[in-house]
Amino acid sequence: MCGMETDVILRVQNLSLELDHQAVIEDVSFTVKKGDLITIMGPNGAGKTVLLKCLLNLLPYTGTIEWEKGIKIGYVPQRLPFIKDIPMSVMDFFALKKASEQEAREKMQALGFKEDLFERKIGELSSGQFQQILIVWSMIGNPHVLLFDEPTSGVDITGEESIYHFLAKLKEEHNLTILLVTHDLSVVYQFSTRVICLNRQVICYGSPHDALTPESLQNLYGTKMKYYQHKHES
Repeated sequence: MCGMETDVILRVQNLSLELDHQAVIEDVSFTVKKGDLITIMGPNGAGKTVLLKCLLNLLPYTGTIEWEKGIKIGYVPQRLPFIKDIPMSVMDFFALKKASEQEAREKMQALGFKEDLFERKIGELSSGQFQQILIVWSMIGNPHVLLFDEPTSGVDITGEESIYHFLAKLKEEHNLTILLVTHDLSVVYQFSTRVICLNRQVICYGSPHDALTPESLQNLYGTKMKYYQHKHES
């Protein structure tokens, strides 16, 4: 990897982006190490989704985004509008990604899904089931890195818990690196190795314990927040 430490798989330096002549991201810099689970948090309009799209080279930006050579990336967007209204089966949905039936079935089975899900219509799935299908879909091709934009948007609390535990399981079993946009502080503390607090600029960056102070959260959201230091048993 040219110019990178051996365990760094992504280096972002001085990343900036303007849309309609307005700054959306300004001078953002951070690194990601192999095996990290990095959460990106901030208020609405802070540039979190835009940051992920820049990492995927979907938007024009200035600055430097340097991925490890040969890295494969999976992506789950915040929403796929209208997809649940389309009369297709789960298997048809996987075919959109040119996945063979064998690969799709192997991935689904390896991640604990039952065979009968293949024949079900997308519209019959609960929001939680559909989000899990999207996560499995992102695993086609065996990516090294997964990017998730609020993967529990529109999912009930029980579904949220199962999806985050599902992601943690994926990370451990497949040695994945994950970048995850979320608003949920409990998720940040429970699952993250590092957190990026973003509001156009990086407000705080580091381990949740070090980065998430009452002051940094007030700077991030512009208002005082109730602050709890979370502790979780291993």
